[in-house]
Amino acid sequence: MNVLFVASECAPFMKTGGLADVIGAVPKALAAAGTNVRVLIPAYPALHDLAGGGRSVMLLDDLFGGKAEVKAVNAQGLDVLLLVAPHLYDRDGNIYLGPDGKDWSDNHLRFAALGYAGAELAIDGADGWTPDVVNLHDWQAGLLPAYLSQSGRSAPPAVMTIHNIAFQGLFDASELANLKLKAEMFAADAVEYYGKISFLKAGLALSDRITTVSPSYACELLTPEFGMGLDGLLRERRSDLSGILNGIDLEMWDPESDPHLVENYSPRSLKRKEANKREVEARLGLQRRDGPLFCVVSRLTSQKGLDMLLECLPGLVAEGASLALLGSGDSALERQFAEASRRHPGQVGVVIGYDEPLSHLLQGGSDAILIPSRFEPCGLTQLYGLRYGTLPVVARTGGLADTIIDANEAALAAQCATGFQFAPINATMLEQAIARACAIYRQPGIWSAMVRRAMRHPVGWDVSAAAYEAIYRSLIAD
Repeated sequence: MNVLFVASECAPFMKTGGLADVIGAVPKALAAAGTNVRVLIPAYPALHDLAGGGRSVMLLDDLFGGKAEVKAVNAQGLDVLLLVAPHLYDRDGNIYLGPDGKDWSDNHLRFAALGYAGAELAIDGADGWTPDVVNLHDWQAGLLPAYLSQSGRSAPPAVMTIHNIAFQGLFDASELANLKLKAEMFAADAVEYYGKISFLKAGLALSDRITTVSPSYACELLTPEFGMGLDGLLRERRSDLSGILNGIDLEMWDPESDPHLVENYSPRSLKRKEANKREVEARLGLQRRDGPLFCVVSRLTSQKGLDMLLECLPGLVAEGASLALLGSGDSALERQFAEASRRHPGQVGVVIGYDEPLSHLLQGGSDAILIPSRFEPCGLTQLYGLRYGTLPVVARTGGLADTIIDANEAALAAQCATGFQFAPINATMLEQAIARACAIYRQPGIWSAMVRRAMRHPVGWDVSAAAYEAIYRSLIAD
């Protein structure tokens, strides 16, 4: 079975968040079951060298303002199709945002081009390879099924995967023709969304099946609170919606072999974790304290609940704990965490920015990881935390609820707890969860047992890849 993935980023080639990790990991898991996946992503400047070694498999004479081609490469165990379109993608910095921190003004064209090229590949194939199914990911690929639908040509079935419904790709209706969309596409059962064009809505309305990244999030999306204006459409398509839990790449995230750790370790050699903790403390200027070292590796946004953590910092410090934070995003949150590190020297350490090696070290060197998200489709950092024995403290929502077993009295008695959950999602309950974690940290026998249990918890892609494959095969059978 051949499957075409279409996405805006893919690790390790281009990454701004968890989407890239998923796109980089699922094809490998599917390949183990005999499914051949090729991944179409834009050829951003960082990928020029990779594209230079590829072979041309498709030419596009006019792709939204310029010539383009698709180049095929095999790298890092992945078959990648790079959409080379310099007029759309040759820009320094963030792949979505300009130097002013705002969306590139032509993002509608840049990612319409991704969907358009994906549709051409879906119908015509490339270099003798034709997909049986297309899986598009998030709004950036959302117009692909619209192009398939209006082509009038035989096309493979499409699956739309929602990684975060908060990002919907909304643009002015006047851009319809510029997007190469026919007038009939501006309809409630296609791309129209409250008088605008929604790339995500197009994908949800016109794909054959819809998946999202955890069972709980699939249920939450059917409600006005979490559906963000698309819950009605999703309720209509409830029978086509599946929640498939994300996993992680077990080779890339492995404390026994991770090159970003100063010392590798396993559930059988937990004492070696200590060297990584000392390194984290040294790099972030933290003092050794009686309580646990918490970490945060996150975008700094309201969704991630980090404004609530700011309220909890005095209590965290009073518990004898410390905090190491790595992240960037909202400028006000960046400033407030920087100020917090100055108010609590040696107790709160902050690095503003994105640093992949440091994110691995924080997972390996911290005792617990804080993820107080107001909503979280799945989340990957809590899975990294489990894998590295860094116990997650999470809000009870979406995939966080599906992956962490709370250390309540029943779970502790049954010896199955792997972390800490809190609800309702507010600063008071977060502070209580932090206090519970600190209390158990002071019971080394219970804490160590939880750490070993967390590290043995299955977080790979085997089960989830089989679920994706089952959906693909059902579409082919239909």
